[in-house]
Amino acid sequence: MTQTTPRPAPDVLTYSPETAARMLPFDPFDEAFHLDPYPRYRELLTRHGGLLRTSEDSFAAFGFDEVSAVLKDPRFGIGVKSMIADQFVQNPADGESGRILMFMDPPDHTRIRGLVNKAFTPRTLDRLRPHALRFARELLAEAAAGEGEVDLMAAFARPLPALVLSHLLDIPEKYHPIFFSAAKESGRGLDPGFTLTEEQKAGRNYARDLFIQAGVEMAESRRDNLGDDLISDLVRAEQEGNRLGEWELAMLLMNLLAAGFGATTAMIGNAVNALLDHPDQFAWFRANPDQVVGVVEELLRYDTTLQVTTRMALEDADVLGTPIAAGQHMVTMLGAANRDPRAYDRPDTLDLTRPVGRNLGFGHGIHFCVAAPIAKMIGQVALTALLDYEVERGAPVERWPGTFLRVIGVLPVTLSSRA
Repeated sequence: MTQTTPRPAPDVLTYSPETAARMLPFDPFDEAFHLDPYPRYRELLTRHGGLLRTSEDSFAAFGFDEVSAVLKDPRFGIGVKSMIADQFVQNPADGESGRILMFMDPPDHTRIRGLVNKAFTPRTLDRLRPHALRFARELLAEAAAGEGEVDLMAAFARPLPALVLSHLLDIPEKYHPIFFSAAKESGRGLDPGFTLTEEQKAGRNYARDLFIQAGVEMAESRRDNLGDDLISDLVRAEQEGNRLGEWELAMLLMNLLAAGFGATTAMIGNAVNALLDHPDQFAWFRANPDQVVGVVEELLRYDTTLQVTTRMALEDADVLGTPIAAGQHMVTMLGAANRDPRAYDRPDTLDLTRPVGRNLGFGHGIHFCVAAPIAKMIGQVALTALLDYEVERGAPVERWPGTFLRVIGVLPVTLSSRA
């Protein structure tokens, strides 16, 4: 199994509620915040505008313009002493430190992202959409066939992205249970080291290593049997020698698998949960199913899956005129930025008629999520298929651990066909 690379700056990487209180403008250990972070975001936006110096060496950006400015500014990046540096993974063969795509800086990020971009073209999405819709309808029909409550996450929101991603990457079905078992702990995969105990880090790392090992095995199976799929294309790039290293391939596949089996699932769960909380909006969507593109965008804005990311000033920089010294940490709060009243009218209101505009649900700048087009397509298909059913809330929702990624673990509902 792989091992985590030891890094400097233990105040950032070692579990410490004191460090969390010093660097974050919210309490990641507060259960009330975990269930609903938006009142705290509203308070920050009201009292501090969009940027706050949280300590001598750290800032937090939570306004829409401020977060956007950081994410698109090349003077900010991940760096080598990031607060998530304990997630850089050491290659057991040569000690080389590996990073997933979203933790890379240029030029490596530019080179590797270019290899992946072609997998998520409009043509690919058009080809995948009918398969995704068929998968969604089959899963919902099976879920509705039983009596009583069903966990929509287990029956629908987790298997749907898995089936679509498997169709795209030609992933053997034997890996699905492995990935599903790792989903809960991998939700901590973006949280900084100072918010996690050693036990929690061990669980996170074990889940991560399951994805890495599966990626290594699938790449190895392709080397003598290349096909017409993304993994085969990446293996070809690796075999050419100068475009993708073997360890880079392993890390890239881990990133694609973990995101595909985790973040897209979380997006669907948050979206359905919001619709159940707003029956008037759900009814409007039923009457206007052709507006699904805007519906998904508004739901993504309203309850953002990726709540927080981190950056570091790679050189002296500024955020809309506020100086940031090289080496200072920056917490970028996407969930708060998507509720900024300076950017949105009535930001705390779910309004599916809101004109489609830019939101930060999938980030911004060079690290804008490479798989955002396919994730949104799966979300559109999932919600469209759900319109064929009456959906009633059941037992209380269970949220899974993780502060930076907002994930529903259990979503009990009753389903009945409208046919």
